[in-house]
Amino acid sequence: MGDSTLRIANCSGFYGDRLSAAREMVEGGPIDVLTGDYLAELTMMILFKDRMKNPEAGYARTFLKQMEEVLGTCVKRGIKVVSNAGGLNPSGLAAELEKLCARLGIQAKIAYIEGDDLLPRLAALQEQGVDLRHMDKGIPLSSLSAPIVTANAYLGGWGIVEALRRGADVVVCPRVTDAALTLGPAAWKFGWARDDWDRLAAAVVAGHIIECGAQCTGGNYSFFNEVTNIDRIGFPIAEIHADGRFAITKHPNTGGLVSVGTVTAQLLYEIQGPRYFNPDVTARFDSIHIEPEAPDRVWVSGVKGEPPPATNKVCINYLGGYRNAMTFVLAGLDIEEKARVAEETLWRLVGGKERFHEVDVRLIRTDRPDPASNDEAFAFLRVTVKDSDATRVGRAFSSKAVEMALANYPGFLITALPGEGSPFGVYWPALIPAELVEPRVRMGDQTIVIPPVPPATGHYEACLPSNEIPAAPAGPTHRLPLGAICGARSGDKGGNANVGVWVKTPAQFAWLKSFLTIERLRQLLTEAAALTIERYEFPNLLSLNFLIYGLLGDGVSASTRTDPQAKSLGEYLRAKLVEIPRVLLDPEA
Repeated sequence: MGDSTLRIANCSGFYGDRLSAAREMVEGGPIDVLTGDYLAELTMMILFKDRMKNPEAGYARTFLKQMEEVLGTCVKRGIKVVSNAGGLNPSGLAAELEKLCARLGIQAKIAYIEGDDLLPRLAALQEQGVDLRHMDKGIPLSSLSAPIVTANAYLGGWGIVEALRRGADVVVCPRVTDAALTLGPAAWKFGWARDDWDRLAAAVVAGHIIECGAQCTGGNYSFFNEVTNIDRIGFPIAEIHADGRFAITKHPNTGGLVSVGTVTAQLLYEIQGPRYFNPDVTARFDSIHIEPEAPDRVWVSGVKGEPPPATNKVCINYLGGYRNAMTFVLAGLDIEEKARVAEETLWRLVGGKERFHEVDVRLIRTDRPDPASNDEAFAFLRVTVKDSDATRVGRAFSSKAVEMALANYPGFLITALPGEGSPFGVYWPALIPAELVEPRVRMGDQTIVIPPVPPATGHYEACLPSNEIPAAPAGPTHRLPLGAICGARSGDKGGNANVGVWVKTPAQFAWLKSFLTIERLRQLLTEAAALTIERYEFPNLLSLNFLIYGLLGDGVSASTRTDPQAKSLGEYLRAKLVEIPRVLLDPEA
């Protein structure tokens, strides 16, 4: 490893990820930077609830335990630590790290970044004419009457650069973009300029690949049978070069798989179109070239970048009220009639469903004809209620479901005891002019203001390589699951869901491109039939990406779907039976 390479290892993809991963990455081989991604839109609500119980909380507490295990080694070896574990309280986490260093006798320079929290500024911003309009619904924030609990702008990586330039050993970040955790160290190490678009874009791509931890090293992979030792998948490393090219790998003798497929799958995760916007640069995902280099090692090159947008994304959460749900188990014959009886009885007992602000009823059919076991006879009726009145959706609702136990449909079962309603948050995505975001680095008694990225002058558009795609094959077909040749990766984008679909050969992509249209997707995913869908082609990745608007309602915390984060949507799509040309079933096709 020379001065022209920076090895960035990620040890966390979410708040609750494998606790030992930090130690595994530090002890498993040489690295230069240890990163950890702990934040998601849902996590901000979790941290808010923590802070309501304890004003000193609001950060990812597991990060402290990880640092207790590895910080001394990191300082001794010169490994920098960069993480967004600061959440809603980066100063509080930095203070706890200072205490940890004092207790363990570690001499470490701790820096933290702030400026993402817009909650105290919301009124002033709206008075300035920043309406913080909902990105999907088009309505201004002023139309919202519910209490707002968090409002955080996504910061870029230049605060991280400045903290590292001033000698920080640990950089505690708040709501920065996930990719900023990689862009910051790379731009610092190689001295990249703020308008070095291609290199910055490459770092964003590297950051996006490793940000979800083991999800790029074989986790959640459609072709999971290719993954070795899946019970202990190794976490990823990005080896970044000064010119922006990089390799994705993992420590030797760890489980998992790094391949063109696993990296492609992660690239398609929670994206929209070819332009991937970040506060520091716009990365062109239709320019990425991936090729295998060695076992568990792929090479990524050709990434093109463009100036960033003039706005930063803002994650706003407001209290939507309280919710509760009861699930009835229905068995055997007459499932639909039993569901009707159960639902009608419940509404009569609670005084009518119109008493609640919102009601969601779903009959989930998992029962089979001539069931081979008792479990194969089950279907589930889930009734969810929402309201601003916690008592209305509390035991006044759930206890009535229990009262039906001996006086309703035959074989009555419920999946849980009655309980109180729980508060839920609603996600409100918005944009703010980038020049109004004020990131600051705090290090000791110093405060360093980070200026915004200068606006681009004139029109700049990346020059992209052409991709030769053959004609779509014809001939005899087999009716098989789409997943016979396609992989998929899906996830949430606020109230929207994305599903990326990829194949392994150009011939397969030629068929996929012509076959999987928006209308075809509507036919295959009936839940999306009436929703707005966007479709994007990535011939360089042999992939398509679909963005399905409104599938998740008002976001993860408020969604009533069984899978509120759309993690299983891609695998659901792969299970659909379609006519696939036989020639494409040949592995060499």
